Amino acid sequence: MNWKNVLIAGAVALLPISMMAQANILNAKKPEEIGKKTAAQIAADNDAPLPYGYVDDRDILWSKTVWEVIDLDERVNFPLYYPLDTIDIGPDRRSLYDVFMKNIKNGKLTDVYVDSYFTEKRQLSDLEATLKKVDTTDLGYEQINAGEQLSPEYVNERELTAADIEEYRIKGIWYFDKRQGELKYRMLGIAPVAPDVNFVDDESMNPNENKVELFWVWYPSAREILHDAKVFNQRNSAQPISFDMLLNARRFNGLIYREDNIQGDREIDNYIADNALFQLLEADRIKETIRDREQDMWAY
Repeated sequence: MNWKNVLIAGAVALLPISMMAQANILNAKKPEEIGKKTAAQIAADNDAPLPYGYVDDRDILWSKTVWEVIDLDERVNFPLYYPLDTIDIGPDRRSLYDVFMKNIKNGKLTDVYVDSYFTEKRQLSDLEATLKKVDTTDLGYEQINAGEQLSPEYVNERELTAADIEEYRIKGIWYFDKRQGELKYRMLGIAPVAPDVNFVDDESMNPNENKVELFWVWYPSAREILHDAKVFNQRNSAQPISFDMLLNARRFNGLIYREDNIQGDREIDNYIADNALFQLLEADRIKETIRDREQDMWAY
């Protein structure tokens, strides 16, 4: 065994137990013991999201707020979309949308807003009209008109699931920290986007015109929740990463569709209409402008 293999084995041995995909799986005598940590493991578990450092307003030399869209059809963004079928899979693997909805329902995630400016909060009861549709068939209306009690089989219910999510939209700020002397990014919010639940199964609707932002989550307050939810690591299933790590490390492909500007933060397709290529080039131009800003700070 060469020194390289020795160093790799030593580094793996020093990894915290909390990073393992399923705790105690190799020591479990029964399936019920899988995932249950021992008292020693719990005491040694210091797994928490890395806190953001304090940034004084006087240290921000320059900043730019941008909105990006994460298309879930792209392979690099699959970790945010899958798994969809949660019946035959462990409870430790869920899609990002399922993580959001679970914690909204149990009350752990409360900073949910209407739009990306985070001015109006939404409760679970407010989201029901956006996430669920209840429709009565024609036979049901005939029963009602005849004075009869409506039968349950004449009521259609449709609720959005993780499979219906088509993209995520994120809002973040790029800023140059003069104290650290570098360009940094801080995510502020994230929103799942799906077809309008009232027309989700209507094939006559234009898919691009039928997308709705379901809700916006204030990201800093959701970090603890997203840190506990793990993402499947296809390169090494023994070391999953958290949603918080994935998003903060920008391990996804996002396309800028809006920036803060004098025209009320208008979107790119508002001033470049019906030309997808030019919209893409405009998004790349904004991205390059941000990148060049850091370079210009060091140019003399």
